[in-house]
Amino acid sequence: MKNPWGKKNPFMSMWLSGANAVAGAARGRATAEVKRQASTAVSKSTREMTDAWTSALTGKPAPKRRRKKSAR
Repeated sequence: MKNPWGKKNPFMSMWLSGANAVAGAARGRATAEVKRQASTAVSKSTREMTDAWTSALTGKPAPKRRRKKSAR
């Protein structure tokens, strides 16, 4: 007598294929979001480091002088 548990179930196969497709799409979206955030963080830190070194080497610009308001 054959084991009934070893028999293929087409409905289970279709359900698992659909679940795998949904999980794959969700995993793809999550991976893309993580890559976007990592790229943003790297570019932001690079910009901040460049600004810090540039300002350290050049110094602060002289403050602009304001004109005194004339009394009428």
